[in-house]
Amino acid sequence: MRTFKKVRRLIEKDPHTEAARVLAALVTSLEGDTTFELKALYTLDEKHFDMALALMSDWRLDRYYLGKAKVFDIALQARDVQSAT
Repeated sequence: MRTFKKVRRLIEKDPHTEAARVLAALVTSLEGDTTFELKALYTLDEKHFDMALALMSDWRLDRYYLGKAKVFDIALQARDVQSAT
């Protein structure tokens, strides 16, 4: 399964987890060309840290891939849900 899909599913499953919060922030930062605090990656366990690295690698390679649009949409929704609580 591609990294975009894994990240999207993780965020959809529970947008309030630390991993979902960090990955959603990473996605919105990559898409919006905004800053991202790298130290946030160190709050992740090894599995999710590796997922973040794979996401950045895939993002760079797949600039026009449709999966990016889907994961970006979910990341924005997660950000909205997180800020509402």
